[in-house]
Amino acid sequence: MIPGVSSRRRFSDLSEQEVLALAISSEEDDAQIYRTYGERLRAEFPGSAAVFDGMAKEEDEHRRRLIELHKKRFGDVIPLIRREHVSGFYARRPVWLIENLGLERMRDEAEAMEKDAENFYRKAAARTSDADTRKLLGDLAAAEAGHGGKADELAERHLDGETRNSEERTAHRQFVLTWVQPGLAGLMDGSVSTLAPIFATAFATQDTHTTFLVGLAASVGAGISMGFTEAASDDGELSGRGSPVKRGIAAGVMTTLGGLGHAMPYLIPDFWFATVLALIVVFVELWAIVWIQNRYMETPFLRATFQVVLGGALVFAAGAIIGGG
Repeated sequence: MIPGVSSRRRFSDLSEQEVLALAISSEEDDAQIYRTYGERLRAEFPGSAAVFDGMAKEEDEHRRRLIELHKKRFGDVIPLIRREHVSGFYARRPVWLIENLGLERMRDEAEAMEKDAENFYRKAAARTSDADTRKLLGDLAAAEAGHGGKADELAERHLDGETRNSEERTAHRQFVLTWVQPGLAGLMDGSVSTLAPIFATAFATQDTHTTFLVGLAASVGAGISMGFTEAASDDGELSGRGSPVKRGIAAGVMTTLGGLGHAMPYLIPDFWFATVLALIVVFVELWAIVWIQNRYMETPFLRATFQVVLGGALVFAAGAIIGGG
C-alpha cells in the first residue's frame, strides 16, 4: 500500500459480481444488526423486539434471493467484499453506540438503514446490463423503500396501543433513571458544592488566574469522585437503574460541567467583570436545575425553586463570607 493512498475501491470500479457480493454481505450485516436490536430490547420491550426480528427475516430473504442470483450468474464462490472495502460507501454506526441510546434511537437508525439500502440498490441497478440482475436490484430497492410500511405492519401486529404506551413509559423511565437522575445529581453537586471554594478564593485573592485554577481543580476532582461513586454505588441489577458505567459517566461529566460553568469566567483578567459574569452563570445553572427537576423528576416548580435557589444562595454566601473575612 502506498502511504496516503486509500486501499479501498471505488464503487464505479466494481464488477457486477462484486456489486452482488457487496449486496449479499450488506444484507447479512443488516439482518445481524436488527437481531442485535431485538435481543437488546427483548426483556423490556418484547413488542419492539418482535418488530426487529421481523425486519431481520426480511433481510434474510433479500440475501437468499441475491445468493440464488449469484449462483445462477457467477457460481457458488462469492467474493469477499464488504462496505468498508468500498470508498464512499455508506457505513453503519456501531451497534453498541446506537443500542446505548435507547428504543427511539434504534427505530430512527433502522429507518436510516432502509433508506441507505434503497439508494444503494438503485445505483447498483443502474450499473448492470443483465435483465435478471437489474430486475432483482430494482425489486430490492422498492422493497427497502417499502420497509417503512412493512415496519408499520409489523408494529401493528406486535405493538397494540397499550403495548406501545407501556414501552414508551418504560423507555422514558429507564432514560430518567440511567441518565437524567445521575446527571441531575452531578449538575447539582458540581454547581452548588463548588460555589464556596471558588468564590471564597475569588474574594480572598481577587486573582482571576488563581480562582480559575481552584475552580478547575474543584470541578474535575468533584467530577471524578462523583462519577466513581455513582458507578460503584449500584450495579443496576436489582434497582433497574441501568448500566453503572452510563450512570457514572452522566454523573461525572455533569458534575464537572456544573463547576466549570462558573469557573470559566475567571479566565478573564478583569476580576469584577469575571465575578459578575460568574454570578450570571450561577443564576442560569440553578434555574436549569430547577427546570430539569420539574420536567423530568416531576418535582413541583416552587419546591424545586426553594430547594435549589436557597441552597445555592447559602453556599455562595458562605464562600463570600469566608473569602472576605
